[in-house]
Amino acid sequence: MNAPGSVVRHVRVAAAVVWREGHLLLTQRPPGGPLGLHWEFPGGKIEPGETVEQALLREIREELGVGATIDEVLQQHEHHYDHGLSVELWFVRCKLDGYEFVRSPEVHAIRWVKPADIDLGGVLAADRDFLRSLGARG
Repeated sequence: MNAPGSVVRHVRVAAAVVWREGHLLLTQRPPGGPLGLHWEFPGGKIEPGETVEQALLREIREELGVGATIDEVLQQHEHHYDHGLSVELWFVRCKLDGYEFVRSPEVHAIRWVKPADIDLGGVLAADRDFLRSLGARG
């Protein structure tokens, strides 16, 4: 629950669901703020005038330095954080053009992980239900 009188900020986010040999690609946010050092799907904010697909392709290029091909939207849901952020999240399955990543400053670390091995306590709360649907525990 947000504090009385607090302003809720609403953002739309595209999240890339990328599989490789039974492992999911996750990125870690840089330190700082209420969401710092949490793991998440690669992707980011959908800018005004962008489609979900356009935003995801742009974000993958900016964050990881690779191109991508969109397969399909898998799920969309909203999550409300206690600190006042409301996120409309679009999970999109895609394939990457390569795996030689060039991390942007927005990506602290990158890892491939089996869903069953994911510690949901270290993942953004907005991603947890979707990760559970893929086999994550916790």
